[in-house]
Amino acid sequence: MQSVVLRLDVSPEMLQWAVERSRRGGEEVARAIPQLTAWMTGEGRPTVKQLEKFARATYTPIGYLLMELPPAEDLPIPDFRTARDTGVVEPSPNLLDTIYICEQRQEWYAGFAARHDLDPVPFVGSASPADPPALVAGSMREILGFTYQARQQYRTWSDALRNLIDLVEDAGVLVMVSGIVGSNTHRVLDPKEFRGFTLIDAHAPLIFINGADTKAAQIFTMAHELAHIWAGLSGVDKPELGSLDDVGAEDRRTLERWCNEVAAEFLVPAELIPAELSGPTLTDDLDRLARQFKVSTLVVLRRLFDAGTFSWDDYQSAYVDELARVLELAGNSGSGGGNYYNTQPLRVSRRFAKALISDTLEGQTLHRQAFHLLGVRKPATFQTFGEELGVA
Repeated sequence: MQSVVLRLDVSPEMLQWAVERSRRGGEEVARAIPQLTAWMTGEGRPTVKQLEKFARATYTPIGYLLMELPPAEDLPIPDFRTARDTGVVEPSPNLLDTIYICEQRQEWYAGFAARHDLDPVPFVGSASPADPPALVAGSMREILGFTYQARQQYRTWSDALRNLIDLVEDAGVLVMVSGIVGSNTHRVLDPKEFRGFTLIDAHAPLIFINGADTKAAQIFTMAHELAHIWAGLSGVDKPELGSLDDVGAEDRRTLERWCNEVAAEFLVPAELIPAELSGPTLTDDLDRLARQFKVSTLVVLRRLFDAGTFSWDDYQSAYVDELARVLELAGNSGSGGGNYYNTQPLRVSRRFAKALISDTLEGQTLHRQAFHLLGVRKPATFQTFGEELGVA
């Protein structure tokens, strides 16, 4: 008896929506799914397995494809992203899935903290946008120990960032830095869409930094997200230093401007900004001060404007030129993948990974759940991961 192949009715509109939502481009998806053209014209219909493959190719939950109209996909946390001369943009599936993964990790760690009677992190929500940025930045430097003097021992931006991450995690915050979605190296995060986000929880505050950004930019994003932690307010961000006021609703402008001011003061205290520039060119001064403070040249430029070195028009002109130079340098720098067991703890938070692996080995968490949250598939990888962290 011949078996009947079940085929599904999926509207061309939903297929097109999924392709656009994926941001992969129609030609790229069509190469992965050769039957797509026939489905779009109504000359064919997908089988269940074919639709599952299409869903994976477009990063779309398969249930969405069987709906009559596309669902509204709002970010689960406040959206503070802005861009020069534009408003908030629709979230990509890469951003959405990254937030969902981090929410799952945070939920697990909050439960772990409750079971072990861990104290809440004391500085979460300890400040507000009504507080002077210099006062909050001083509190951050004192609690974390990330002082200007301490930074002088770091040779590179990477060293400074890694040490800042360690200090923040030691203080009780989960820090995850990754340029991809989960462990999928084919799903690269776009710094033009977002640079980081914060998930607030008294026992499990979490910061995610877009690792596809430059190291110098990541340091500023970290400081910006720390300001969110001190304010006790979740949000996804794309810090913008090139405009006087951020785009968006008044409350969003107020918070993001405050977080930027706190971050800038945290990294480059006003009292240390030179009164005069001494280099032969502005570029020389920016590079020198950026190396000195371990921040991006754009942060240095903004702090010089804050100190009254430039008028607003001169600052805007210099910012546009410097941004173009930074983007060119970033495009030519290249990057390697690095050792998996060095990069993966950074992606999932060393603090989180050590707690999860220990809890799993003690039988409190199922291996299946631990593998999912860590982004590993093989028991041997899990074992080695734990050994590298000193918990297996």
